[in-house]
Amino acid sequence: MSAIFLDDALVHYEVMGRGHPVIFLHSWVGSWRYWIPAMQAMSSHFRSYALDLWGFGDTARLPVRYTLENQVRLVTGFIDEMGMSQISLIGHGLGGVIATYFAADNPGVTRRLVTVSFPMGTSAINGRLLNASVEDLATWLFGHNLENHASWKDAVKASRVAIQELLQQYLRVNWRQLLLRTKVPSIWIHGGKDPAISLPSEDQLQFLPEGSQHFIFHNAGHFPMLQEASIFNRLVTDFLTLEIESGAFPLQLKMEWKRRVR
Repeated sequence: MSAIFLDDALVHYEVMGRGHPVIFLHSWVGSWRYWIPAMQAMSSHFRSYALDLWGFGDTARLPVRYTLENQVRLVTGFIDEMGMSQISLIGHGLGGVIATYFAADNPGVTRRLVTVSFPMGTSAINGRLLNASVEDLATWLFGHNLENHASWKDAVKASRVAIQELLQQYLRVNWRQLLLRTKVPSIWIHGGKDPAISLPSEDQLQFLPEGSQHFIFHNAGHFPMLQEASIFNRLVTDFLTLEIESGAFPLQLKMEWKRRVR
């Protein structure tokens, strides 16, 4: 277990690999742990860090820090503490929101942005996320698969207050304005069978940052990085290793998913 102290409170993270730093951020349900397969797949190209946000996993539970602003500050403090000058961010659900806020405010630091299950609009969020217990949410989304048992056990460590507070705050966010402020190369991924975050409409996709790409993993639910791991890892690795000049976005892959270019 690796940890640092930010503002006198413990922040847990794990790291593997060598190369350009990539930071993985988890969703409202989960922790750093479900990123392990993606981190392993990308470890030959990148130095991959996965964090537990305030109130999740093994990071400190301090209700005063259960705000979107303070979660972004956690990421900023971590980057500063590690002495990183430029990073790529991969965020899922809540982590995608945090990553997008950071990228919008720090385009010079953020080289690439990948979001998974980013909720475009309040109606995109299943009300069960707000009302169910942490254990029920973890079972709902991870299932009873023994392969995901360790991720389930880590997920149920989360503070229910943290989940509710952060969801309630996001419901008040102007997500369209947030996306319009985001100026870094980015890809946006949704699972076609995600029970927690619904697919965005064509009208909503119009707000994606210029030059970005949207992918639907039709056979995946809330965790495309686990449910279609090989496709996810290939897509993200290719995106992070692309040379992008003057806003060009020459991502060329054999498409086993639906792609939409913005």
